This record gives sequence, C-alpha cells and structure tokens, in this order.
Amino acid sequence: MAQSTIKDIAKKLGLSPSTISRALNDHPDISKDTKRRVQETADALDYHPNSIAQSLQSKRSNIIGVVVPQVKHVFFAQIMAGITDIAYDAGYTVMICQSNDDYKREELNIKALISQRVAGLLISISQSTEGCAHFNQLIKRGIPLVFFDRVCEMVEASKVVVNDFEGAFEAVEYLIKKGYRNIAHLGGPDFLNISQDRYKGYKAALKKHGLPIDDRMVIHIGLNEEHGTEGMARLLEQAPVRPDAVFCVDDPVAIGAYSHLRTKGLRIPDDVALIGFSDNPIASLVDPPLTTVRQPAYEIGRQSTELLLEQIEHDGNDMHPRREILKTELIIRQST
Repeated sequence: MAQSTIKDIAKKLGLSPSTISRALNDHPDISKDTKRRVQETADALDYHPNSIAQSLQSKRSNIIGVVVPQVKHVFFAQIMAGITDIAYDAGYTVMICQSNDDYKREELNIKALISQRVAGLLISISQSTEGCAHFNQLIKRGIPLVFFDRVCEMVEASKVVVNDFEGAFEAVEYLIKKGYRNIAHLGGPDFLNISQDRYKGYKAALKKHGLPIDDRMVIHIGLNEEHGTEGMARLLEQAPVRPDAVFCVDDPVAIGAYSHLRTKGLRIPDDVALIGFSDNPIASLVDPPLTTVRQPAYEIGRQSTELLLEQIEHDGNDMHPRREILKTELIIRQST
C-alpha cells in the first residue's frame, strides 16, 4: 500500500496542498478548525511527513548519526543510552551505525549518514582506523562532528574522552603497592588514543616506583576477547619472567586473558593478577571478579550529545572545538 501524501489529504478535504502543508506546520494564517480537520484526516490516512524532503527544504534534518565500533559491547550500549536520552529530549531522532571495527565499513556508514542529511555526527573510531581523511570531509561540508572515547586527534573537532592516562596509572600503581613487581601490559592497537594513553600511564607508574620497563612485557593487540587470549599466550611465551600481574587495555581483553590463564592451570590472582578497563557487567560476574577501571559511559554519551546539539543550534558559528575529559574510578575486586 502506497504511503499517503499531502495531495491525498487535500483531495479528501477539498483544499489545496499548500493549505494542507501550512495547516500541518501550524501556520498562523490557517484557522484552528481547519488545522483540526487536517490533522484528523492525516491521522485517518496514516500520513507521515517525508523527513528527507523536509530536510531538503530546510537544509537540515532532525536526525543525529552515530557510528560506534561494536554495539555488542555493553560500554558502547551505555554510551548510546546517554546519547538517545539527550537527543530525544531535544526533539532529535538517533540513527546508529556499527563499523564492526572495520575502517572501510566506517567510511560507508559515514557516507550513508551524510546521504540522510543528518544534522550532525557522533563517532567513536574503529580499531583499524589510522587515517582521518574521511572525517576531514565532514568538517569541509560543515557537518557538526563530535568524537567520543576513541578519537581522531588530527581532526579539528570536539572530543569527549576519559582520563585514560590517570586511570591506567592508578591501576598499575595499585598493583605495585600490593607487592607485584613483574607487571605486564596487554595493550590495544598502538595508533589509537586510548591505547597510547593507557600505555603511557602503565609506564609512568613503573617509572615512579623504580621498576624496569621491558618491551618484552608488553603486547599490542586488538580490543576483543579473542585478542586477549592470543595476547596472553604470546606474553607467556616471550616474557623474560612469568608476569605476576597483567594490566589489560580493556575488559574484553582481560576476559580473554582470564580464559587462557585458566587453560594453562594458572590461578588468579595467586599466580597472575589481572586488571581490566571499562567495568563491563561481566567483570563482576567472573570468578574471581575482575578488578577494573570504571569509565562513566552514560556520561560520555550525554556530554557528547550536548556538545553536538550546541554546535547544531549555533550552526557552527563562533564554535571552537572543545575537549571534555571525564574521570575514571578504580574498582577493586578479587582478581588482584
């Protein structure tokens, strides 16, 4: 069945399409009675306005585009909850795309959202994104853009992140104060901002307490569970001594490392202690529960959206990119 149009309403009521359009847009020249009859007929015909056509007329839509690496991760789900709550309260609809941590798919997602004439974009880059040219195209087009969590530092756009350095430093220093000395690091892709800052925090804590920094105790891998399993296997093979503790770039990597240690018959934390980063729900459910660094995911989504809406409402005028840095919290559990 074809969708109803303004012409269908006009034919039903014996009015001109322009009158119908003005009535639906609450134009002051149209009487209350006519507006009522138009709305009742529109409801009866199940009429819905064409948002794309409206955006072509106004040069702006009420859709916010979001690109996330993976929707299956609870961390990003919590961020999206913050995004949608703020966006919907402001009268915007949210269109979410998943890059699946693939650079090419990220590019395709952005092109698709541009074709929908989105009012602005919120993006957390994939773990295979090393170039930023596709983001600079958004800036050239004048499309408001805010990065969150995983950001592209080379692009002049607002960013909402956590203090990854401080969170990592606090986690590793806690291990040192507990008496661990052979502390390894399962890090993420070395070109990602979160990987770089967490690695820097790891090294700074070791340096502060006079412990050696040995490259053989560091493995840079991906950000998922399978990477944690692979990374832990490599670490046990190449480390000059068996680590007595491992600081992982995120919780999925820590869970993968957990799995491999168990298959090798190593006890947590008696043989090897583990710390993750994010505080995914699974961190408190494994046995023993995982010590981790909590990120304020919902707040990341909320602040990112507020920054984007501010840009949209000001049409980019006199808006300078801002960087919001949120604090983390060390959550101590039995894995350490």
